[in-house]
Amino acid sequence: MRIFAWASFVLNTLIIATGGAVRLTGSGLGCSEWPLCTPGSLVPTAEMGVHGLIEFGNRTISGPLLLVAILVVVLTWKIRAERRDLMVLSWIVLGLVLLQAFVGGVIVWEELKAVLVGFHYTVSLIIVCITAAYLSRMYEVGGPRESAAPKGFKILAHVTTLVMAVLIFMGVLTTGSGPHSGDENVVRQGFDATLLSHLHAWPGYVAFALVAVLVGWAVSKHLRAARWAVTLLLVLVVQIAVGIYQSRHGLPPVLVGVHMVLASLAAATMTVTVLRLKKPVAEGA
Repeated sequence: MRIFAWASFVLNTLIIATGGAVRLTGSGLGCSEWPLCTPGSLVPTAEMGVHGLIEFGNRTISGPLLLVAILVVVLTWKIRAERRDLMVLSWIVLGLVLLQAFVGGVIVWEELKAVLVGFHYTVSLIIVCITAAYLSRMYEVGGPRESAAPKGFKILAHVTTLVMAVLIFMGVLTTGSGPHSGDENVVRQGFDATLLSHLHAWPGYVAFALVAVLVGWAVSKHLRAARWAVTLLLVLVVQIAVGIYQSRHGLPPVLVGVHMVLASLAAATMTVTVLRLKKPVAEGA
């Protein structure tokens, strides 16, 4: 179960990277149809060129990803009586993976509408967070949980989560209004990307400051969330550095892709940090 749970987390993170590659290389319509790649062909044809290969490669990952999600549900079913939490999480992941497959098809049919592309990325990010939550809970004993942090720390952690959500939402809007639309014939018309990039930066700095406070508090009081708070701070430092560099150097596609993946990892780390606000009652005994 642990092997497939980790595989689910890795594959859902990987598909964000490959999905980013599809968009950033202009391969969003590399396969013009869905679920077929082209009319009458499941796989890309020579006429589709490298864009067809990139788009089809991203689609190919969906197969193993769905299979692994099913296997996690099946394996978790065996311990459903004592681990209802894991059972619920595994079903949510499977449901969202199926939703993603459908949304991916609609995006192709609607020729890469920015709202749909942004929704597609956001759902993938949520799946990464849920698979991370599954991993976190999997390594703990089941049963009732109790508080493992002061009330003030918990409030600050939840406020930080809200700021992180705003940060990611602004990032989705900013990228959706930027130059990387997924296909050279798709031109974004909407928000001012330059203005959005500045608006996106502010919650990033606020999130960094809040996480820094969380780290200082957690480490000084030896709280259960300390290690993950430190990890989150390190991820944010790298994320902010990449964001600043890409905005000042014309949004190079590779760094935009890295920024997208780091956002999902930051969200996943925030998820685990929040889960560490409680501990199993059995662990304290």
